[in-house]
Amino acid sequence: MKFLVIQTAFTGDVVLATALLENIHSNFSDAEISMVVRKGNESLLLHHPFLKNIFTWDKKKNKFKNLLSLISIVRKENFDVVINLQRFASSGLLTVLSGGKEKIGFAKNPFSLLFSKRFPHTIGDGMHEIERNQKLIQHLSSSEISKPALYPSKTEYDRVLEYQNSEYVTVSPGSVWFTKTFPAYKWIELLDLYSEKNNHTTIYLLGSKSEADLGNEIISKSKNKKIINLAGTLSFLESTALMKNATMNYVNDSAPMHMAGAINANVTAVYCSTVPNFGFGPLSSHSNIVETSLALDCRPCGLHGYKDCPLTHFKCAHSISIDSVYQKL
Repeated sequence: MKFLVIQTAFTGDVVLATALLENIHSNFSDAEISMVVRKGNESLLLHHPFLKNIFTWDKKKNKFKNLLSLISIVRKENFDVVINLQRFASSGLLTVLSGGKEKIGFAKNPFSLLFSKRFPHTIGDGMHEIERNQKLIQHLSSSEISKPALYPSKTEYDRVLEYQNSEYVTVSPGSVWFTKTFPAYKWIELLDLYSEKNNHTTIYLLGSKSEADLGNEIISKSKNKKIINLAGTLSFLESTALMKNATMNYVNDSAPMHMAGAINANVTAVYCSTVPNFGFGPLSSHSNIVETSLALDCRPCGLHGYKDCPLTHFKCAHSISIDSVYQKL
């Protein structure tokens, strides 16, 4: 059978979608699996043993022209099953026009009435996103839930060997959304605490090129002299490889949390405006969740977060004690 999985949202969503690839392969070991992701996320899936093709959609330039071109490419593949993990019209159009024999997706998608099968997608019921995604193929597969997996190669692991000569932790301080981001001064407090209690531990700051300035700010204001800013210098899979052997990986409710889960690395996730009950919590065997101890009527304020705190006080982040983050080590 030929399967196509569509997930053109953010990096973390693609990582979570890899759980579906694992599930398909475990139930159809000879299946030919392909995936559609937004341009820029394809490097996450390099070396993936179960993927035949990775199709990309450039959404930043000539978005709709590129979508039509992608539809033409996909139609030529004659997929047996097309699985859409998104709830937006553009992905729904791709699904409907894919030429797939069976088209599956969530009922919230505007084009779902034209799918072969559609399923509810409910946020806040405690079900994890990987479970919601795998319910889409419950009629085809076993009930066992697979977990996400990324596959750094020997090249990626060799690339980060130089950073693993002593005990280390990683900190991924950035996020796409302001209200999902633990403030810089809070990360600085954590790293200062490390200099007092674990001064033998090296701290590696991870993130995208656009987050390099945040890393430099943290270093310039921290008392800790064992911080190295790697933001923008490592690829997704290189960062993942480095996270694997870290004593702890400190993250926001963002993609690095899911990257850690995809290799079962230790992780401590700080939740500001969002909550784990949305279904996007950490999946590592050793996972810690840190939240405010205040009963805030305004939290959670949204599923994805905002560019600014709607009430301006951002208490969901400022009220989190650094001791509670550190003690999760």
